[in-house]
Amino acid sequence: MTQWNPVWKVEIDGVEYTDAILANLTIRSGRTNIYEQAQAGYVNIQLIDLNQATIPISINSTISIQVQNTSSVYVPIFGGNVVDIGLEVRDVGSTTFTQTYSITALGALARLPKALTNGVLSKDFDGNQILTILTDLLVNNWAEVAPAITWAGYNPTTTWANAENAGLGEIDTPGDYELAARASDRTDVYSLVSRLATSGLGYIYEDANGAISYADATHRSEYLSTNGYVQLTANQARAAGLRTETRAGDVRNNLTIQYGNQSQHEQSASDATSISTYGSLAQIITTTLHNAADATAQANFYLALRKDPQPNFSEITYDLTNPEVDNSDRDNLIGVFMGMPVSIGDLPGNMGSIYQGFVEGWSFQAGYNTLSVSLIVSPTAYSLQALQWNEISNTFTWSGVSPSLDWANATIVT
Repeated sequence: MTQWNPVWKVEIDGVEYTDAILANLTIRSGRTNIYEQAQAGYVNIQLIDLNQATIPISINSTISIQVQNTSSVYVPIFGGNVVDIGLEVRDVGSTTFTQTYSITALGALARLPKALTNGVLSKDFDGNQILTILTDLLVNNWAEVAPAITWAGYNPTTTWANAENAGLGEIDTPGDYELAARASDRTDVYSLVSRLATSGLGYIYEDANGAISYADATHRSEYLSTNGYVQLTANQARAAGLRTETRAGDVRNNLTIQYGNQSQHEQSASDATSISTYGSLAQIITTTLHNAADATAQANFYLALRKDPQPNFSEITYDLTNPEVDNSDRDNLIGVFMGMPVSIGDLPGNMGSIYQGFVEGWSFQAGYNTLSVSLIVSPTAYSLQALQWNEISNTFTWSGVSPSLDWANATIVT
């Protein structure tokens, strides 16, 4: 049994704020299912001010939320910009009173729908095209730097590459799919980047510091091959609300992939057995793929995953202050990220006993000396793409491969 209580750090515009008590906190990040791109995460935080001090915060201030792990190291769990500030009297005594600040902040993805671009792109792979669009928005060039800025205003550890980075994170380049060139056509950045990510079977996301990142189609396969699953047990989870969902609405058995510069070409795939069982459930997926072979491969990939319904872990909650949760699991859950591979054991037999998948979304809930995290997890098969030979870790040995694995199923090794 391991006792643990959360120790918080709140930074506003890069400066730690220590004059208030964190009363309540809600963070939501990621996405609710694997069929859509991530939306902007958000935090709602309540700070109790005991001395009527003015918190140095304003609209668009940056805010970072961190919590200590079991090694007393601060781990970031949210970064974003303030969009709403509320101040109210909480309690009144005979000589003084207390106030509550309610602060709402959004992650960096909230900027993309409000930014416009002509979106001119040459034919290239998905990661490279996404990097081009996001760099133009999030990284200032020399002419865009404020003329009043001096060298002394930069942190000494700042490098030339990130000095004017306003939120660009890790982008998988070049990517896995070649996408068509794009002529000038005014649109918002979120719509364009989401379409490019979907075309590449990847996803955009916010990291724990609030930077916008992109994971390509084989990102999860490569990570799982190198790091394996985070092993969790349902015995340590909150029993109430432990839930899987299997939905007819997830089934698709007649897929059409539109591709090309104007999505003017099509490739299709269907499954007669699934159609006979569930009826015809069709979907058209619009992409900017350049090659017909890639469109055909994606149609077959979607069909293989969705021709039959599969259970999704719609919610599992861990109370991190529960002494039954061991320190390794607690630290892994504090550091949760989109695409984290998890293997959840000790489930009821009619829920599969063991569930393996990738985290798609999560939420933190905190109060005084309490902190819980709820996970949304999709099945492993929904995400795996076959790895290329040169994508396997150089340190991987033949002895690490299951002797029963045949070549037809060797899309990933762990």
